[in-house]
Formats: sequence, C-alpha cells, structure tokens
Amino acid sequence: MAEERVHVTGHAAAEPAAVWSVAGDFCGAWHPAIATIRAERDGRGALIRAFTAKGEDTLYREQLVYRSDSDRVLSYTHLEGIAGAERYDACLQVLADEGGGSRIEWSARLSASSERAPAIAAGTKAIFEMGIAALGDLAGKLPREVAPAACAGKAARETVFIAGDPRLALTVTPQRPGPLVLFLHGIGGARTNWLAQLDAAEPIMRAAALDLRGYGESRLGPSQSTVEDYCGDILRVAEELGARRLVLCGLSYGSWLATSFAMRHPEMLAGLVLSGGCTGMSEAGAAEREAFRTAREVPLDAGRTPADFAPAVVEVLAGPGADEAVRHRLLASMAAIPAATYRDALRCFTHPPERFDFARLTMPVLMMTGRHDRLAPVGEIRAVANRIAETAPRASVRFEVIEDAGHVCNVERPAAYNRVLGEFLSELAR
Repeated sequence: MAEERVHVTGHAAAEPAAVWSVAGDFCGAWHPAIATIRAERDGRGALIRAFTAKGEDTLYREQLVYRSDSDRVLSYTHLEGIAGAERYDACLQVLADEGGGSRIEWSARLSASSERAPAIAAGTKAIFEMGIAALGDLAGKLPREVAPAACAGKAARETVFIAGDPRLALTVTPQRPGPLVLFLHGIGGARTNWLAQLDAAEPIMRAAALDLRGYGESRLGPSQSTVEDYCGDILRVAEELGARRLVLCGLSYGSWLATSFAMRHPEMLAGLVLSGGCTGMSEAGAAEREAFRTAREVPLDAGRTPADFAPAVVEVLAGPGADEAVRHRLLASMAAIPAATYRDALRCFTHPPERFDFARLTMPVLMMTGRHDRLAPVGEIRAVANRIAETAPRASVRFEVIEDAGHVCNVERPAAYNRVLGEFLSELAR
C-alpha cells in the first residue's frame, strides 16, 4: 500500500462565519461536483452523507467523524465509492485570514495501491480546489441568515424517588418514546442546576436530572461511594423509568461519572454529552490526586462546611461575565452540600479506578466547555475530543466552546448550551 497526502489552501473575501455557514453543512449540496446528496444515520446515530457526482453513477458515502462550529472544522472518513482506496480521511477548516476574509484549508490522507494512490490524490486535489473556489463565491454572494433559536417552554416535571440503599431523587419529564437523557451534576451542584436543560430536552426526548448520592434529596450510601456505586445508581434509574437506552449528560464530576458508565455499558448509550471535563483525575499521578484531596479536606477537618467556603469556590467556577443571579444560584447549590457528601465525593473523585480507554466509546459524543473555564480549559477539552475522534471506532465527535461562560456553562449560558444540546439530541432522536 502507498500513502498520499493532499493539502490545499485557498482564500475568500467573506468572513469566516459566512464561509462556515456553507462549509459546515456536511450534507449540503454546495460543492459544484455534486449531482445528488442525502443524509443518512448509521445504527449508532453517526451522520453519513451519500452522494453522486455529476457525470458518474457511483454512490459515494462518507461519515462525519469530528465537528466543531466553535473552531469551524470538520473531519470525515470515506466509507465507499473510491475504487481502490484502503483508507481515506479528510479535514476541512475555515480560519480568519490575517489580511482579512477567510483562509480555507482542506486536507486528506489516503492509502491505496501504488498504482491507484497517485490518481486518487490528483482527483482529490482537483475536487478540493473546486470546492474552495465555490465556498468563496457562495459565502460572498449568498450570505445565509441564521434563524434565532426557539425558546423552550417550561417542561412538565415530577419528582421521583427510587427506594433502596441509598434512596435517589430525580426530577423527571413525561414519558416519550426513545432514549432517556439523564443529567448528572458536578461536585458543587445538584439536580436543580439542570432545570433549563430539562426544558430544552423535553420536546425531544424524556429527560431526568438526578441528585447524586448524598446531594439534594438523595441519600448517601452506607460506605464510601465508588464509581461502581454511581454506575449502579444509573442502572437503577434506567430500570425505574423503563429506559432501555440512555443519553448521559454530565458536568465536571458528572462528566467523569458518565464516561465511567460508558466504559462499562457502552451498549446502553445512545449518546454521551460531556461538559466541563471528561477524564477527571484518571490521568493524574497519585501525588497530584492526594494533594488535590488533602487541600480540599483541610477546611472540612477544621470543622468548616461547604457553606463556609462556597463564596471562594464560586469565584473559581464563575466566568467573568456571570451576573449576580447566576452567582447566587451557584452559591446556593454549593452551600447546600452536607460536609459528609462533599468529603465522600472528593474521595471518590481522587481514587479513579482506571484510565479511560476511548476505544470503548461506540456512541456519538458531544463535548462542551466554557470559554473561561479554569478547571477544564478549552485547549484541554479540545485535546480530549480529538483523542476520542482518533481512538473510538467509527467515531462521531462534536466539540463546542460556550462563549462568555465559566465552569458551570449550562447554568451561566443556558441558551447557548441548550442550542447545541438540542441539536445533538434531535440528531439522536431521528
């Protein structure tokens, strides 16, 4: 097998947002070589475009592997249609040009027989050049208006208690066919942090927000909580609500727990939404984990409660643009945590049982983080999203940055968060 790389760079006078409004439509018929095109979904919900080229009868199929509207980049892999191609992966990105307008970069890496590889590369280069020229023309002459997102109404909700050891409390929306989206909060949160997301999800699929053990109206277990305990709680929720398939949506600690569940029960997940984190402390050394735990237990050992140090924690969690109402909500959820619950969560968080093997993620993944998140910085979460895209089989990954938000991005900027979440859930529900 021979490998070839193709890289084409072009320029457009239009601004990057205008170019991306065309280029980011993975199943759009904007390329002048396309005769017909349609969107498909595979059994896991990954997006596939099936198209024919002008003057040909061949059906081409390509799967979207990675997408970020925030970074204006998408990557895809060839499934069928290119004769002789053993592997074909491509990436399209729109960047701001230093001289104004946009820089468009389109690249591909392919492997084929030594006889076919040069011809495939030459054809790819011609297609990329034609497409880049079309993007500049379309973005300049046919600017697209983005319709404002519809405001979600307040969902009907009920409180559900699951008996057992420990008792668990949830806020649940009415029954709907399809998967259940289950929201998991962070160490400083509670199920009430997800009320805006319940409203956004309810028209699409059934939704539930869980008070993790020891939080809100849920109870702590009889012994130190472990990852296995939390995964068992998620299974209990699924059984109680009659959900055969789940979409787990976590924030920070909840993201780590959601990913831990995905490692153990990938077949149960229709999708995975990770906000403000993913790996937790699973990739930190023992000394770093111990220092993290010790520093946060010092005030507890001195007899202080989360209510005492909640104001300092909120200063770390909140973004610079967080208003007083948001700060009050974050302060209230942190202050309500019992000291025993906070200590229990810290000890679980700093004793991860494994380093995640992203090859086990077989479901579509959405990762989001706040632009001003100091605990899960943009670069760190983007790097994890790319690792998942490179490692997971037939990956389907989306990464987005929530502007003007800190760590608890779903509370600080619910409209921006819900727009991306709603798009992801709607794709899974099709």
